[in-house]
Amino acid sequence: MQVTIDKNSGYCFGVEFAIKMAEDEMENTDQLYCLGDIVHNDMEVKRLREKGLIVIDREKLQELSNCKVLIRAHGEPPETYKTAIENNIELIDASCPVVLKLQHRVKNAFDKMEKENGQIVIYGKKGHAEVIGLTGQTLEKAIVVMEDADLDKIDYNRPVTLFSQTTKSTKGFYELSHKIEDRIKDAKGELTEVDFNANDSICRQVSNREPQLQKFAQENDVVLFVSGKKSSNGKALYQVCLTENPRSYFIENETELDPDWFHPGDRVGICGATSTPMWLMEQVKAYVETLEENMLQA
Repeated sequence: MQVTIDKNSGYCFGVEFAIKMAEDEMENTDQLYCLGDIVHNDMEVKRLREKGLIVIDREKLQELSNCKVLIRAHGEPPETYKTAIENNIELIDASCPVVLKLQHRVKNAFDKMEKENGQIVIYGKKGHAEVIGLTGQTLEKAIVVMEDADLDKIDYNRPVTLFSQTTKSTKGFYELSHKIEDRIKDAKGELTEVDFNANDSICRQVSNREPQLQKFAQENDVVLFVSGKKSSNGKALYQVCLTENPRSYFIENETELDPDWFHPGDRVGICGATSTPMWLMEQVKAYVETLEENMLQA
């Protein structure tokens, strides 16, 4: 079998930057707190925990003082910074620049919508760390939508400004945008610039992976998509692979591989999410190669 790792897969800039900041900080301290999993990949979280990175939630943050806390790439709402000042917590801010820029855009749009009796709508996963940071810019007034049923939360007689979580599917964003346009037309009989403003705020480093993965999935007989089960980006990109190649399998690590997935002579492609470390994909590759040795011996 020919086993190849997709050269475009692996950490995006934001995740790579956050992990580097955490590792650099832990060289000078025995422990560092991190607000939430630094990345949606349990194996990488475990590796960093063994180095001294302690994952906490927002409730625990309220109890801490006089310590250092890392803010991961997903960003945080204003409330987190307020708590840090009150509790004398030093924040190691590894928020992704793309996410910070989006937070600023959402805040400005919210201020404008408040004057115009409008609504901020965010295409994203409710409760996701990045979405919590975005809704925090709107005093929690933003409407979070992901499924068609969520569209009922919007008042189509009032202006709507739409943004997207940076790691969502481009296709999904534009499908949702068209549905909102149709509902505004149904409610008002027309659609003007004042009624609806759609902002494609998906990170291009993420969205560009979709066409790259389509090609990669087509070029291989079997696709092993390596990702943490909690990764929204992983779920979206896996669907891209599965659409192109029905022999695509979502795995968290090499222990989930099934030898029946492979045939002698298969071209096997290994790829992953923006939260998948390269060392993990290399580990999967090494394991697949041992499977091939076993197949030949059998």
